[in-house]
Amino acid sequence: MTVFPAGSGGPLPLPAISRRALLRGSLAGAGLLALSACRSAADSSPGAEAAGGAASPRRGGVLTVGVGIDFTPALLFAQSANSLLQRLVFNTLTRYDDQLRPQPELAKSWEVAADGLSVTLKLRDDVTFHSGRKFTADDVVFAVKNLQNPARSAQLRSTALTVADFRKNGDFELTLVLAHPVSNLFDLFEFMIIPDSQSVEDAVAGTRLIGTGPFTFTDRKPGSSLSFARNEKYWNPGRPYLDGVEIKVIPQAETLLSSVKTGQTHLTYAVRGKDVATLKDDKRFRITQYDTGAGAFYIGANLSFPEVQDKRVRQAIAWAIDRDRLVQQALGGYATVSSVPWPKSSPAYREQDATRYHHDPEKAKALLKEAGVTSLSLPLAHQSDAGSTAIAQILQYDLKQVGIEVQLQPVDSPTMQKQLISQSMPALWTLSHGFAQAHPATLAVSAYPFNEAKNTSKFSSPAYTEVVQKAWNRSDADSPEAKALYQQVTDILLDEQFIIDLAIAGLVEVAGAQVRGATLNKYSYLNLDDAYLAG
Repeated sequence: MTVFPAGSGGPLPLPAISRRALLRGSLAGAGLLALSACRSAADSSPGAEAAGGAASPRRGGVLTVGVGIDFTPALLFAQSANSLLQRLVFNTLTRYDDQLRPQPELAKSWEVAADGLSVTLKLRDDVTFHSGRKFTADDVVFAVKNLQNPARSAQLRSTALTVADFRKNGDFELTLVLAHPVSNLFDLFEFMIIPDSQSVEDAVAGTRLIGTGPFTFTDRKPGSSLSFARNEKYWNPGRPYLDGVEIKVIPQAETLLSSVKTGQTHLTYAVRGKDVATLKDDKRFRITQYDTGAGAFYIGANLSFPEVQDKRVRQAIAWAIDRDRLVQQALGGYATVSSVPWPKSSPAYREQDATRYHHDPEKAKALLKEAGVTSLSLPLAHQSDAGSTAIAQILQYDLKQVGIEVQLQPVDSPTMQKQLISQSMPALWTLSHGFAQAHPATLAVSAYPFNEAKNTSKFSSPAYTEVVQKAWNRSDADSPEAKALYQQVTDILLDEQFIIDLAIAGLVEVAGAQVRGATLNKYSYLNLDDAYLAG
């Protein structure tokens, strides 16, 4: 075995760990704790880099964050529109750096067995919950079992279920015994927030949120706001700098933009792409695009409807869409056209796959004719916010050009999320998905649209199941054999088109010039440990 300190830049496979590697986290020096949580971004504001480097961290102030969709407590343990607030209240075991190497958080070091069948975690011994109770190995056991609970709707439940046993060696050392090797174990550790076992039911009811994180939950006004105050006993020395955080729910796109322009909102990730374009040259704001590919816009097809059961119809839809126009007009250029879910940073990415489908209405018409379709009328569900409506209208126009009439069905975000989980979508819907930004197997065993065992499209294929399981049931994520499996997954997705990918996008951060130090992890959890408001 070979030992590499976490963050050393040693030859760790990307993005998961070799079966032969021993991974250890190190808490030597405060700098490691201040690592940006997976920020792979390009700042487009003139002079922003210089401005960012000039200020020194400053204590005090309340940061106001604008969101377009209200918090849904029942989805606390799922990646959803709620994801910004998880890391305010809770911590995770580890967090990825920019190269997808796990770094310490509540786990200060770890050792993965050579056979990939266990991982031993050494935990911090100086952490308390907001209630004053000490954090121990029992809380990690509870966190894993919590995600194993089907009632939690956690996308990484399948990975949590591979933990077959827990072996404690005192209060701060724990071995997780796995039923089989998994290639996305540290994806789970990045995703799994550590809740307080004594108040978890209150958490999913939205009445009390207790974790070990930098801020304590103080108030919630449904449909309006959530408030948080500094955790004075936080384990990260001197953090957070902010006195508090207020999340304001502003569903109207124009109102949110106005709130940003007037300084009532300091930070947001919910401004529409075309509105971001109007701010990028204004020195009052810092625009940062996360290029990790944490989100992808797509059309989903529900195969229980006869109209879309023929894959030639789904392929026709893929050829009908003008992805370039969608990116420029609806997303303001803040996305990359793609026929596959993988961002360029993924080991599953190939340019020839990303460009497989492009705008070719004649090819779409030919496929429909070949499938015996002379006319087609279908519903298209979409979220009712302005940005999603703009995307849906472009899709509606493009499909009409090839003879597919689409009736738009606007749905509020919580309802649409429930339909996604319960497999009750109409024949077509459009949303954005995540889970392609970390280990490739995570997408096909965790994301609702792609899950090989049970997906929203009700697509089932022995070949798909077999290749997904092979890619997941291994710990050598970067080997030629593993990459060959990812290619097989991609080939099936491109052929079957039960999910029709359109564009890859990360979140776009719009911040007032005084905001410093905010970061996102791979699952869009907002990390404000090092955030502050410059004078």
